Amino acid sequence: MAKAFDRGADIGCDAVQVFVKSPNQWRARPLDPQEVEGFRARSLEAGWPLAAHAAYLINLASADEEIAAKSRAGLKDEFARCGQLGIGGLVFHPGAHLGAGIQVGIETIARNMDAILAESEGVDTFLLLENTAGQGSTVGARFEELAGIIALLDQPDRVGVCLDTCHAFSAGYDVSTEEGHEALLAEFDRHLGLARLRCIHLNDSKHLLGSHKDRHENIGKGLIGEDAFARIVNDARLAHAPQVLETPLGDDDGGHRRDLALLRTFLTR
Repeated sequence: MAKAFDRGADIGCDAVQVFVKSPNQWRARPLDPQEVEGFRARSLEAGWPLAAHAAYLINLASADEEIAAKSRAGLKDEFARCGQLGIGGLVFHPGAHLGAGIQVGIETIARNMDAILAESEGVDTFLLLENTAGQGSTVGARFEELAGIIALLDQPDRVGVCLDTCHAFSAGYDVSTEEGHEALLAEFDRHLGLARLRCIHLNDSKHLLGSHKDRHENIGKGLIGEDAFARIVNDARLAHAPQVLETPLGDDDGGHRRDLALLRTFLTR
């Protein structure tokens, strides 16, 4: 895992998001102590903000107890791995209620998060709820839904939020305009508080505003546009939150390098 820092440095990163196990499997081998030591040493050397993204299989909103149990165990394991590695935040998708209704989904997610947090005392990592595009029955497309989850938690101080720009746009927050940018920040602050924002995913969108489709595009190549990202990277209200890319790599695997270079040109605007 320590290679993440070399790979990041090679393309100009000064923050990284990693996976602490395969994102498409429930189980993984335990972390080797030497691997943990190597990662921590390189992390200390780099001094970068760190985040991890949880497995895509996890669904804390599921009413199916078998899926819920697997999801709790999976997220708890990744949470512990982040603690071992010294990673500050673990980003995860809240889940889909699969027809049970938004409020039931909110309550189910909170109950499962409470169980994970109660069984993970001493883990110095934040669980980061990520806003969603609102596809299907997913919970978390609106900031008030994320706030509803947090309001039910026994340990809300151990939980933060990751804001994904593509998901926000697809959910109906028009971040493509200056007015929309201000409206989004006002809504976020009203429901969640900007201090709870601990990570930002900088992704353009392949699909229209309010489409509820989660398809990322390279910076400036989608329907959000360059000006929106220039506003985000220069907004002092967001400077405390590390900003990472989840944009397409392209056929030459150079997508992130190009997007990083482009984003840095915006800092002079």
